[in-house]
Amino acid sequence: QLQLVESGGGLVQPGGSLRLSCTIAESTLAESAIGWFRQAPGKEREVISCISSRGAVSSYPDPVKGRFTISRDNSKKTAYLQMNNLKPEDTANCLCASIEGIPTPWSRCLSGDMDYWGKGTLVTVSS
Repeated sequence: QLQLVESGGGLVQPGGSLRLSCTIAESTLAESAIGWFRQAPGKEREVISCISSRGAVSSYPDPVKGRFTISRDNSKKTAYLQMNNLKPEDTANCLCASIEGIPTPWSRCLSGDMDYWGKGTLVTVSS
């Protein structure tokens, strides 16, 4: 069983920054691609970005492009999501998830068809 745990969420003012972390237990992070997703209140879950086991990164959707950055440190079994210049519309539960497959199953990751999910960490952007 692959377990993922997110951390780093919280309340931040517009224009502020947060860095979310996703750690894996009972397995090796390097064995899987990782995706970050978010679900805003009353809206469907959407993909932020996916990163392969070797660090290749998918394109970012327009709402977060230039502001969010996905990364990973396999030695620490951790993936990160750096979020800068946060806006109120970024308020969401942010989740990480893993997916197995070689080559990296980019299409599945980008569509949210993941193998294991964390519970999420809430990001609230408000004055």
